[in-house]
Amino acid sequence: MTPYTARPIDPSVLKELRSADDAGRRMVPVTDEEGGAPLRCCLRRSEPGERIALVSYAPLRRWAAQTGAEPGAYDEQGPVFIHAEECGGPTHEGLPFTNAHRTLRRYSAEGRILGGRLIEDGFGTALAEAFDGPDVALVHVRAVEYGCFLYEVRRN
Repeated sequence: MTPYTARPIDPSVLKELRSADDAGRRMVPVTDEEGGAPLRCCLRRSEPGERIALVSYAPLRRWAAQTGAEPGAYDEQGPVFIHAEECGGPTHEGLPFTNAHRTLRRYSAEGRILGGRLIEDGFGTALAEAFDGPDVALVHVRAVEYGCFLYEVRRN
């Protein structure tokens, strides 16, 4: 068992995003003809024919609202894929989307960035190193190609 948990977007937040995203836009569902979109609701890739949506999401803002942190300028929002309707969430354990280049961003309990790292190989080792510092509260995993937020990781 890994000492870290990949966290999908919370179901209550997904409900909000399906009404209006973090940029205030209404969701526009589409049928994913090709499949392969990284879904942040269930932490897997979409299958051809599934109904999905691309919405704007502010992960650090949402975390800060729960913890009282003040991320300041690090509060950003960006595009994420979700199922257009409620899904069952992740059906697997472990860390998804690790078979490509990724960026890890470390954040303090105050919501300040503590550094980032490009990962080409050895995702598990790099993640363990990201949590080495006692000041690290959480890590965001991001896609290199577009810089998109994939998921948040916390210690178990």
